[in-house]
Amino acid sequence: ATFGFAMGAGVAISFAALGGGIGQGICMRGALEGIARNPNASGKIFTPMIIGLALIESLVIYALVIAFILQGKV
Repeated sequence: ATFGFAMGAGVAISFAALGGGIGQGICMRGALEGIARNPNASGKIFTPMIIGLALIESLVIYALVIAFILQGKV
């Protein structure tokens, strides 16, 4: 059981970091393409982009917390 908890913690944080990185990259690409097409819209694009990035990052932080909880059971 100890090995399973340790592997679960490692897999959880690695997949969360991978998914979060890909998601943030897609979000930034879309925002930068929108700003490049219409620089006047940067104010309207920036705030939702930051909120989206924060929500994506929160999922990675939740996975980190779960990994710490699983490591505490080891």
